[in-house]
Amino acid sequence: MRPQRETEQITDLSRLKAFTNPLRMQLYRLLYAAGTATASQLAEQVDQAPSLVSYHLRKLAEHGFVAEASGHGTDGRERWWRVASEKGWGFRDADFTGTPEGAAAVGSVLRGLLDNRSAQYRGYLEQSAAWGEEWTDAAFSSEWLMALTSAELAEMSAELEVVARRWRERGKAAREAGETEGREHVSVHLYGFPFRP
Repeated sequence: MRPQRETEQITDLSRLKAFTNPLRMQLYRLLYAAGTATASQLAEQVDQAPSLVSYHLRKLAEHGFVAEASGHGTDGRERWWRVASEKGWGFRDADFTGTPEGAAAVGSVLRGLLDNRSAQYRGYLEQSAAWGEEWTDAAFSSEWLMALTSAELAEMSAELEVVARRWRERGKAAREAGETEGREHVSVHLYGFPFRP
C-alpha cells in the first residue's frame, strides 16, 4: 500500500477540471515559484491581458488552489495572490477514471502537465549556455529502464517523493535564513510508467 502523501489529494471532479485549462495550470506554477504576485505581474509572464489572468486566478481561488496574499501592496487597488498550500496537490487516476467525464479530465490535466513541463525544459535547453558551466554540469536528464511490479513502482515513487520533499524543505529553509546567493528555482521532473516494447 502506498504511504499517505503530504500533498492535498483532489477527489472532487469539479476541482480537478479547474486544471484542464492550460493557462490556469501555468499561472498556478508561476505563482507557486514566485510565492506572491499580482495578476498584472503574472500577465506579463504569460503574455495575456491582466483582466484574463485575474479571471483565471479567481476561478482557481473558487476551487481553493490560490488565495489572496495579505500584507502586500500599498494602494489597495491591486490584489496579491499566493498558492493556498505550499504542499501542492495531487490526485489518483482511479478516483476519476470510472466515468467518461472523469477519464477525460484526468487525460486533459496529465497532458497539460506534460506540455508545461516539456515547455519548461525546452526553455532551459534553449538558454542553457547562458546559465554557465556550474549550472549546466549540475543539471541532469536521465532515463532508466526497469522490470518492476506495480507495487514496486509505487514504492519507488514514495521513496523519490521523500527525497524531493527533503531537498525542497532544505532550499526553503535556506531562503528563509537569507541564504539566497547562488540559489535559483530548480525544476525536477521524474516519470515512472509501464510500457511494452
